[in-house]
Amino acid sequence: MPEFAVPMTGGGTWSLKEASGKKLVIYFYPRDLTSGCTREAQDFRDLHAAFRKAGVQVVGVSRDPVASHDKFAARESLPFPLLADPDEKVCKLFDVIKQKSMYGRKYLGVERSTFLLDGAARLRQEWRKVKVPGHAEEVLEAAQRL
Repeated sequence: MPEFAVPMTGGGTWSLKEASGKKLVIYFYPRDLTSGCTREAQDFRDLHAAFRKAGVQVVGVSRDPVASHDKFAARESLPFPLLADPDEKVCKLFDVIKQKSMYGRKYLGVERSTFLLDGAARLRQEWRKVKVPGHAEEVLEAAQRL
């Protein structure tokens, strides 16, 4: 994967080199503080110790600003950073901006997706059009096999 750097929760900037030498899970979600996105964040949070034991860093990405991420992370006690990508630089890099439809209205939004990278930042597995129930467990199992 090419190098990138974006603002993160708690201030500062997160870059791909932060995960150098470690396995990395990057999950993309549509919006902070919505039911599906909250459930997904909670699932990754609840499995965080197992991810760490497997040598895996987890980060979440959405187009929401850092202020929204900070509120979301504090409310859900998230132990991993959320990355703010309002200009869609990282979203476009991973090709997660897709045409969606709600109530007959078409719009461009983030397709819930997860990517597993190895310690050399090579993409090893991807999940597109993610359904939240059981997803974090599936990603953990794949990461443990790496």
